[in-house]
Amino acid sequence: MILQVCRRTLLPSLSLSSLRSRLLSFTLSGSGSFRARRTFAWSVGVVTVVALSACGKKEAPPVALRPVVAMAAVADTHAVQSSLPATIEARYSTPLSFRVAGKIIERRVRLGDSVKAGEIVAKLDPADNAKNAASAAAQLSAAQHQLTYAEQQVTRDRAQAQENLIARTQLEQTENAYAAALAQRNQAQAQAALSADQLKYTTLVADRAGVITAEQADTGQNVSAGQAVYNLAWSGDIDVVSDVPETTLGSLAVGQKATVRLAALGGKPFAARVREVSPAADPQSRTYRVRMTLEAPTPDVRLGMTADVAFAQAPASGASAASSQAFIIPSTALFHAGKLPAVWIVKADDSLELRRVDVSRYGERTVTVSSGIAPGDRVVWQGVHTVSAGQKVRVVAPLHPEDFAS
Repeated sequence: MILQVCRRTLLPSLSLSSLRSRLLSFTLSGSGSFRARRTFAWSVGVVTVVALSACGKKEAPPVALRPVVAMAAVADTHAVQSSLPATIEARYSTPLSFRVAGKIIERRVRLGDSVKAGEIVAKLDPADNAKNAASAAAQLSAAQHQLTYAEQQVTRDRAQAQENLIARTQLEQTENAYAAALAQRNQAQAQAALSADQLKYTTLVADRAGVITAEQADTGQNVSAGQAVYNLAWSGDIDVVSDVPETTLGSLAVGQKATVRLAALGGKPFAARVREVSPAADPQSRTYRVRMTLEAPTPDVRLGMTADVAFAQAPASGASAASSQAFIIPSTALFHAGKLPAVWIVKADDSLELRRVDVSRYGERTVTVSSGIAPGDRVVWQGVHTVSAGQKVRVVAPLHPEDFAS
């Protein structure tokens, strides 16, 4: 048995019978010195021990690689779009109200009427204001006459004072009376102007061209100063107003283009541009109001129409495109290194690398990664919490790909 092991391990070129015969002849024959025979016996013993050790040693089993579900990252080449409902509104809309209180005696426009700048739209009963204006005018006339008399008196006294015909105190009294008359005239003049303005305010005039969108008071009604009678939507720029959820807010920016389709016009598209994004959410709906300017509205676009808005971001080109490519991966692939999002990347040698990423949007079952992943990177989709950095893995395809559909 030892000979068989020796032949297999140390002397594969010799046959078993040849090795046995040589060993036996060398041992039994008297040839060779005692020292040579002892050396040969010691060599055989060493060979036997080595052979037995080699026979008893077993090969180590291969290391079992942990299977992980990983897929190559593919950049999302489609434009990011979101479609939301919206309404057509005028950019500016103001209430029309009287600046004085009174009773409405006439309304000249109705809901939906177009008005021009400076056009009279309603009137109040002017009787009381006309009386106030007349009283103020009479007071102004009296004050003017009093001022004229005081001016003549002070002129005469100044001439007499130069001739020392009157005392200095009398001149001072005359000058004081003139100053008082002048102040009363100025006060009466201001009161007369105010009364005239209040009389003018009994007539309500549209200060801008536009359309009457609401009626809030009727003929014969007593209204207070500042109470709205009409609501006027200004002519000119038309806004598209939409309330967007916070998940869409991150993909919107001022100046971004959008496509507006009006259901009342058979889905006809119009170009628009984001003009304003609300900085705070509505406390009830928790949505953010976005206002867009309709760039080229046609006459058939009416205020209050419902619309469907599609926001789009054109893909970048050149060097910026590579740095701004977006990748959509399953939510199960996201890992957190502390408080920062990251993913596991399977390198070329099948070892794992934890890579920091930037998430631009969270979906219901997916996340959109804006940076940190390059096209072709193998991203671990499942088992991200059971692996470690540098660990060797075996990549397998998902058993149910439909579970990762976005």
